This record gives sequence, C-alpha cells and structure tokens, in this order.
Amino acid sequence: MNKLKKLILLSSCILVSSAISGCSNSASADGKTHLTFQIWDVAQRDGMQAICDAYTQKNPSVEIEVQVTSWSEYWTKLEAAAISNQMPDIFWMHTNEILKYADYGKIADLTDLYDDTDPEFFRKHYSEVSLSNIQGSDGRYYGVPKDKDTVGLVYNKEMFDAAGVAYPDENWTWDDLCEASQKIYDATGKYGYMAYGDDQLGYWNFVYQKGGYILAEDNVTGGFDNPATQDAMRFYIDLQKNDWCPDQNYFAETSPGTAFFSGQGAMFLEGNWNILSEMTNYPNMEGKWDVAVLPKCPDPVQGDGRATISNGLCYATSPTGKNLEIVKDVLRFFGSEEGQRIQGESGAAIPAYEGLEDTWIHVFDQFDYRLNVECFVDMFDYSVQSVNNKYRPQWKPDVTEALLKIYSGEYTFEEGMAAMQEAVNSAAEED
Repeated sequence: MNKLKKLILLSSCILVSSAISGCSNSASADGKTHLTFQIWDVAQRDGMQAICDAYTQKNPSVEIEVQVTSWSEYWTKLEAAAISNQMPDIFWMHTNEILKYADYGKIADLTDLYDDTDPEFFRKHYSEVSLSNIQGSDGRYYGVPKDKDTVGLVYNKEMFDAAGVAYPDENWTWDDLCEASQKIYDATGKYGYMAYGDDQLGYWNFVYQKGGYILAEDNVTGGFDNPATQDAMRFYIDLQKNDWCPDQNYFAETSPGTAFFSGQGAMFLEGNWNILSEMTNYPNMEGKWDVAVLPKCPDPVQGDGRATISNGLCYATSPTGKNLEIVKDVLRFFGSEEGQRIQGESGAAIPAYEGLEDTWIHVFDQFDYRLNVECFVDMFDYSVQSVNNKYRPQWKPDVTEALLKIYSGEYTFEEGMAAMQEAVNSAAEED
C-alpha cells in the first residue's frame, strides 16, 4: 500500500479513537493559550521568535514557543504527529511535502484566511510563484507564504584575480563559466566551477535556461525526453570531465560550500538563504568573495537563456488543532506586512510579501564588506518555481540515483535519461 494512503488510513483510525476517548482542551494554569511553533533552521530561530514576540505583545493572552529540530528529524516527527493527530500548532511547510500533507487533509485550508478584511489579500501581496508554493492539488491555499529565494553564483575574487579573469556579471554565459574555470585551474591548480549533482542548486537551473523542463505542463509527465532538457543535462554532466571540476565522489565527502570556503574551488551555486550565515561563519573570507546572477545559456531553444530556481516556505497548521481560531489569527499576523517586515529585518530570509525585499538586503549593511546580494532579488524577474508534484517523494530518489549512475559510468547518458523519465512517469501511474 502507498505510504500516503497508509498515513491517511491510520489517521482516520486515530481520529475515531480520539472521538471515542475525548480530547483535553483545558486551559493552562496561567490562563494563557500556549502554542508550539516547529521549525528546522536554528539560524532562523531568532527571527521567528521576533515575529512571535511582536504578536504576543499585542496579544498577551497567547504565548508561542519556537522549537527547532534538524531537517531529517523534523519530517520524521511531523509525519508521526500527523498520524497520531498531535501536530504542532504552527509549523513550517516545504514545497517538497506540501502536496502530500494537503491532499490527504493533514494541513488546514487557509484560502479564506483574510476574507473578513480583504478577500484579495493573497493576490495583492504575493507573487504567483509564492502562491503556487502554498497550493494543494485542488488549487486551494494550505499555508501562508513565509519567504522566497533564488539561486546565485558564488565566486572567489582572489582566484579570479590570480587568473586575470574579470568577475562574473549579467553578461556571463555558460561559455564564460567554462573559460574562467579553465584559466583559474591553470593559474592556481584549484577547481573552477564545482558542478554539484544537485537539482535546485545544480542542473535544474541549466535545464530551464536552455528552455527545457523537468515536468511538462500537466505537472505529471517527465521532461527528460525533451531535446532541450537533454542538451542542458548533457552539458551539466559533462562539466565533470574537465580537470577543473570535481567528480561526484569528491562531493560525497565534501560539499561545494565547504570546498569553496576552504579555498579549494572558485565557484558554486548557492541559495540566498545561506549567505548571511556564511558571512558570519567565515570571517577569514572578508573581501575575498562575492555573488552574481547565474550565467545564462548562450543558445537557448526558447526564451532568453535566463532562469533561476525559486522556492519558498510557508507557515501551516493542522485542521484539527484545538486552538485553530487563535492559530489562524497568528498566521494572519505572520503573513501581514508587519510580520513579514520583521522577518526581513532579522535576516532570516527574503520576505515573500512583495515590496519588502530591501528589508533583507539592508541586513548586510552590518558587515565591513559588502556582497552583491541585490543580485538574488534581481533574479526574481525570471525565476522559475521549484519543480514539484504530489509524486515527487516517489520519483526524486530514483532520478537522483539515475543521475549518479550516469556520472559513474554505470549508465550511458541515454540510459540515464530514460531511467529518469521512467521514474517520473511511473510514480504517477502507480498512484
């Protein structure tokens, strides 16, 4: 039986049991409503606490406890909580998982959250990408947009200087990326661009720049048989054949970020969500690195060759929480201009709320050196929503495995593309 179907069946049994035994809804000893707020990123704890504090100052009868767990533990705990009908009052939801939880009734429908004040609130203040990130398969909204992100090119200025190569700019293409990598390797003996076998921080960006796609317009059929997709995939995979690019065995031991900040490589793709912590954690790199927009495809099959994958988290809650109406009021605040501004000014993430991007940018004014973080915001103009459908938990591991088999030589390129296409298509067929 499909794991998701097992989840909903188990949940139904538990709900029946709860209805028979009854649920406690007694007030706390101090007379306040105590809410739990579960997240997975310790670097954002202070920012999330600041938003909670702003709400509770206006609503002193409510207290909100921010709880942090690791990424892997988070999803294990959340699924167990969904099965036992004991989910946190408020929790982060990722696009990788939202369809799973929404389609099986485990997170609340929040489409009408602002209807009493402004029925058009979501569409007035959030982009289409941000709204797509909170939709279930039925098109309804199952969260409040939290943040939004893009992927940029991080580069080592000292290595570029040593090789006599101009820094990346908006005119850079894939050809420039390769030429710079070769010159840097020749001059320094260090890696150039580190083509990590990742999706959001790797080949997805190149596929969409070429004019290909991972999922077709029906959001079910795979795009690995599309000529543009295959051209981009071949280009990205073949980067590993160059001496200036580490192979995937290297990345099994060392992440691109670790290699970069230890001076072993000159370039890698990074999400804006990591930049602030990297500036804080690597003070020895002060003035030695910067970020730029992604290089564009020089010969796209369609489009202008520009694309960056954009994702975004949302705030969610259970439809069966005993404090649901209070939680909805909290979520209305989290999604308001005030709540989103606090998030941006904390440096936690770029607010999903349109027009507040500068709040995140200005956080970087605290440092003695300045990165071109504006480039992450500039790329929203041509951002592409992170690839997702309800079957992704089933097909993603198989797609990743097939990609690694191409890299290792176990599959030919054609065999690997066929395996990826089969993985995506069969996941839907098995539902």
